[in-house]
Amino acid sequence: MENDRDQSADHFLRLIQASRRGKFKIYIGMSAGVGKTYRMLQEAHALLRGGIDVKIGYVETHNRAETQALIAGLPMIPRRKVFYKGRELEEMDLQTILNGHPELVIVDELAHTNIPGSKNEKRWQDVLDILDAGINVVSAVNIQHIESLYDEVHDITGIEVAERVPDRVLQAADEVVNIDLTVDELIARLKEGKIYDPAKVETALRNFFQAEKILQLRELALKEVVTAVERKVETTLPVNTQFRHERLMASISTNHLVARRVIRKTARLAAYYQARWCVLYVQTPAEDPNRIKLDVQRHLINNLKLATELGAEVIRVKNTSIFNALVEECEKRKITTVCIGKPHFNLFQVILRTHAFNQLLTMLSESDIDLVILS
Repeated sequence: MENDRDQSADHFLRLIQASRRGKFKIYIGMSAGVGKTYRMLQEAHALLRGGIDVKIGYVETHNRAETQALIAGLPMIPRRKVFYKGRELEEMDLQTILNGHPELVIVDELAHTNIPGSKNEKRWQDVLDILDAGINVVSAVNIQHIESLYDEVHDITGIEVAERVPDRVLQAADEVVNIDLTVDELIARLKEGKIYDPAKVETALRNFFQAEKILQLRELALKEVVTAVERKVETTLPVNTQFRHERLMASISTNHLVARRVIRKTARLAAYYQARWCVLYVQTPAEDPNRIKLDVQRHLINNLKLATELGAEVIRVKNTSIFNALVEECEKRKITTVCIGKPHFNLFQVILRTHAFNQLLTMLSESDIDLVILS
């Protein structure tokens, strides 16, 4: 009975905290230059005319004339000046925003990495602090900066995107708006010098701004917003109209490349189904820390950290049988779907492991658990 009262109090506390939290709107786009910052500033002017206390927390115009023109007339919070490696740099002044407590702040470039020594490592963490203080935020991010899309974006563009935002930040948004342009419109803006300096245009056209790449990124951005809308609809439906509660488990090994893909793709599935999810690593005697290389251990730790950042519960167990441990954890946690990587065995290994794999399928089938093999 005491436990029920504790849970009820915790639930009520979360409701109170949610009501005090600021509202969060994110503009998302397929690339730089689609007009996310421009749209945010237009909205800031409209809100200001409507009597809302709006402040510019941080906006990056990239010297685009159209965007710079919209800055005029908007109250700005001065940037914090920081000396780093002999240079004077500027950052958003988080503490001044919190102290001033405006109704709404505009915060550009959500994926930005703060200068070392700042309160938070990333700007999205600053935004969460601002929201927790009850201040509304409008922000912007490009689709290539979404953590779970890293592999897909890399396959499309060949670019390794260093600055990324965990999916849970987008999931925390009250509204996600896609700023969409056709490929022809975007390339025309580029050629007109409205995105980069004229000297950089030809290089951009040969690399990132190729029609095929832009089309694929545009599709990712559209899908992301559709998922956000579906998630919003499902979470606001009455309880008795919702589907069964999905619980996903990603099972990973020390093969770090496969593990990373499985973690990111499971995060996408979990976001789609609004499901709780976890990552399971089973340490067999062969993978005792004393028996595997240090770089393998380091990759494992980094992957488990990635899983945590994406919102997963990390489970590490020791067992002589991966399959037995997997089924035990599934039953204990009422898992509905298990996600694993595509086996990278040669023919001889497949023959040797067929019995074990069939055993896994039988166990999961008896428990009514779906198995998803991710490439």
